[in-house]
Amino acid sequence: MTLWDWGIIIGYLLGLLVLSRCLERQQASIEDYYLGGRRLRWWSAGLSTMATQLGAVSFISAPAFVALRPGGGLIWLGYEFAVPLALLFLMVVFLPVYHRARVLSISEYLEKRFDASTRTVVSLMFQVSRALASGVTIFALAIVLSATIGIPLEVTILMTGLVTLLYDAWGGMKAVVYSDVVQMAILVLGIFLCGVEAYRFIGGWEALWSALPPERLETIPWTAHGFGDGEDFGFWPLLVGGFFLYASYYGCDQSQMQREISVGHLDDGRRSLLLNAIARFPLVLAYCLMGLLIGVYVRQHAEFAARIPADRVDHMVPLFIIHALPPGVTGLILIAILAAAMSSLDSALNSLSAATLRDVYQRHVNPGASERELFHWSKRFTILWGTLCIGFAFLAGHVSGTVIEAINKIGSVFYGPILATFLLGMLTRRANGFGAKLGVIAGVAANLFLWVECPRVSWLWWNAIGCVVALGVGYGFSLWRSAAVAPSETLWRSETSREFSESRSSRNWRWRYMGLLLYTPLMIGLTAAIGTLAHR
Repeated sequence: MTLWDWGIIIGYLLGLLVLSRCLERQQASIEDYYLGGRRLRWWSAGLSTMATQLGAVSFISAPAFVALRPGGGLIWLGYEFAVPLALLFLMVVFLPVYHRARVLSISEYLEKRFDASTRTVVSLMFQVSRALASGVTIFALAIVLSATIGIPLEVTILMTGLVTLLYDAWGGMKAVVYSDVVQMAILVLGIFLCGVEAYRFIGGWEALWSALPPERLETIPWTAHGFGDGEDFGFWPLLVGGFFLYASYYGCDQSQMQREISVGHLDDGRRSLLLNAIARFPLVLAYCLMGLLIGVYVRQHAEFAARIPADRVDHMVPLFIIHALPPGVTGLILIAILAAAMSSLDSALNSLSAATLRDVYQRHVNPGASERELFHWSKRFTILWGTLCIGFAFLAGHVSGTVIEAINKIGSVFYGPILATFLLGMLTRRANGFGAKLGVIAGVAANLFLWVECPRVSWLWWNAIGCVVALGVGYGFSLWRSAAVAPSETLWRSETSREFSESRSSRNWRWRYMGLLLYTPLMIGLTAAIGTLAHR
């Protein structure tokens, strides 16, 4: 690390803090702090959502999975197969209901549909799971700084967590989104620079295809099913389990949906999700290609390979950055990782604060709080969650072999059951709060049982199994303890979707929906073709 590299990094961090302080002056209410006054642009919300999902953890762990992780390779592309289908489902079903309800915390919908206790249970589940995952995100960034700068891991966790906490507490949602747009551009530049340098070192495409083991170039494991065969990444787990994972993550996770309800209108929320559905796959493909290129570099340089701990393959990318790239480029790519990590963490802290303030403090602790009191507590809760996430970060390295799998395993315990709760609310008339609560608890319990007692069942299936269990238990107990029919405004109907879409735009969304339906088979075909060409 040269002084030039340090100057770039410090300048970037100071710029973020200055931006957040400037935006703090524009805040006058909790709606300004958490939703940007519901005046965000759809494209900025979309880029911010994508930056959060494909952040530093992906930059570090996805290439490591493709290049070095046992059982890894280009099968990582299969994670994207279900994204267009899941986002299409949310565009048609979830977004119209949320925009009609005009909620700040999406758990507020559950009280409108069921009762206050259902809202609280699901909100607390979100807060616990998102805080744990955010701790993993801090840990991922700490790996980078520890491996490249040489500061002890514990110090880097404290340092990076505190900087992000301060930036988030000041800036609110506008700072999150505006910085994410810049960070997305920096991230793409970082992938490009890292890939170009690795390509130059290894000697071209022929070296790439000839130096890699054949299993690294496998793209779609058609025969793996994930039920007892010990394979996590079979085609059907990726497609079916992935659908439930992404439907819940984008549709029932406050850290993601908060942007889509900040744009002010349903069609803009749909455009934001449409951007994610289309643009994710090319970006993930770039991640994977970068991983292959660096993987060849590792195999060509034994001394460099010896620096990568066998149980910490996530060190591959940061070590490549510091040892193989020239001064200046090193600083730029480290900024890309810093940018991506902060885009993931700041949105999580903002959403955790929103859920705690709205679903716990304002609902149960101080219902009569003034707007000024709520505004001050919003920042305090951001600081509180930032502190807790730093604590969780110290435990993150013990969950899984690669950091990104840790996040997915934590989330997959909760994603399916939480999705089922919202589905019971939107798609059924007779489901009630009693059944919904029992359903989500049963779904989480089923997933924990699978994690502990059935390790050979792919964790991707947990998303589907937990959802099905929660739906069955929730609806069954709702029928057993009958209740009044749900208010019609809390239910989804096809005309609800048309009502909002046609009020703003004359374009026919059906063609876009058809395009998304075709995008998944197109991705599958392209991925299969890449695998076929790579083996020639």
